[in-house]
Amino acid sequence: MELTNSKHPKALYLLFFAEMWERFSFYGMKALLMVFMVTQFKYEDKKANLILGSYLALVYALPMVGGMLADKYLGYRKAVIWGGIVMVLGHFILAIPSELSFYIGLGCIIVGNGFFKPNISSMVGKLYKDGDTNRDAGFTIFYMGINIGAALGGLICGVVGQQISWHLGFGLAGIFMILGLGIFIYFQSILGEVGLETNEEFNNKNTFGIIKNEYLIYLLSLVCIPVFVMLIKHNEAMDAIMSSLSIIALGYLIYMMTSIGKEAGLKLLAATIMIISSIFFWSFYEQGGGALNLYALRNVDMNVLGIKLPSTAVNNFINPAFIVIFGLVFTFLWKELNKRNLEPSTPLKFGLGLLQLALGFYIFVLGGQAAADTGMVSLGYFALGYLFLSTGELCLSPIGLSMVTKLSPLKIVGYVMGVWFLASGLGQYFAGIIGSKMAIPTLDGESTISAIESLKIYSGVFIKITYFTVVVGIIFSVFSPIIKKWMGDVK
Repeated sequence: MELTNSKHPKALYLLFFAEMWERFSFYGMKALLMVFMVTQFKYEDKKANLILGSYLALVYALPMVGGMLADKYLGYRKAVIWGGIVMVLGHFILAIPSELSFYIGLGCIIVGNGFFKPNISSMVGKLYKDGDTNRDAGFTIFYMGINIGAALGGLICGVVGQQISWHLGFGLAGIFMILGLGIFIYFQSILGEVGLETNEEFNNKNTFGIIKNEYLIYLLSLVCIPVFVMLIKHNEAMDAIMSSLSIIALGYLIYMMTSIGKEAGLKLLAATIMIISSIFFWSFYEQGGGALNLYALRNVDMNVLGIKLPSTAVNNFINPAFIVIFGLVFTFLWKELNKRNLEPSTPLKFGLGLLQLALGFYIFVLGGQAAADTGMVSLGYFALGYLFLSTGELCLSPIGLSMVTKLSPLKIVGYVMGVWFLASGLGQYFAGIIGSKMAIPTLDGESTISAIESLKIYSGVFIKITYFTVVVGIIFSVFSPIIKKWMGDVK
């Protein structure tokens, strides 16, 4: 029986605000990384892209482990709190002005995000009963919280970092991480029993009679930080690591498909195919944190009414601002289409998301063609391209979060949510590799070629992204009815 109550649980808004300020800190820091490495550390574009790609790959790969640990031992709530604490530590270490602290701070954020990110998203799914048609809308509202934080973080930390002090920008991100974590801890009673499911018998056992298993998990997670620091700095090993993690994740999902019955197995198969398709989306979409950051710096005219806007802040504000604005539109749209039995299926939404992503990059190409004589693209073209990247994201990302909670067996929701983020991590890693193909020759952080020449390099890769994404989007849209059939009674 479908539930049609249009009201959302109060706990959704607690998770909304906690995630909003956590994402402020994360995206505020992320907004600074690429330009900071190129202009302050004087890294070449290729090196900076590969470091950023490796860091973000690990950031989004670790939720698979954090989700599994929450499912089996800690529970969602403890995992979120521990992850938040470690992320606070990471942001403040980033504020220390040294190259070593830069890498250690990134290592802390990788670990903290692994615990925080999948489990706060899983709690959103726990707020809705099976068959509740408000679930997709609830995740879209939650996703708006993510992007309000991302927009504010990208704007404020971008301005502070680029125009006042890079390390003050990183420190500001840490302050707002404390705010997000504090909101979650102080108001967590609103959640009721959601997220409290823990394996107390295991957690309270002592290992070697010295330390409780729960604390051992926390300790081992901190021990991993130096490992991640080495992987970011020496990212040659990332190919093998990401490949191994992907094989392990896919292997376990296939094992679960064959052991949970035909109907549940087909649902998990549908989820797995959509998770795999998201890798293509993120590989191109995540140029926003890397190559598009440098593209905005070098090839987008940031002069508006005689005022030169900071490129880092603009690039990292436009996308989440569009998400916030159009998130309300999409929430209303899905509900109205659902009333008329016209709402696209989840797999079709994925296909539409990919096609809109292609359109966005094609608009970047058109902007480049219009600016062929000067090398400086109009901010209007840049913003319009981002508009379609953002609407594509709204068709895929919040819908994907909701899809995972609807199609996953209850006992592995956290794990599958982690695999969803692992797919994003793979996309981030590929994004770094693709971004390195747009590397511009530099000397002491400054481009050694003209804006006209660098624009040709960027546009040449943008058009390839356009063609590839159109093909993938069409294929996925055509096969969406088959995937929808595997989803069974799930809307």
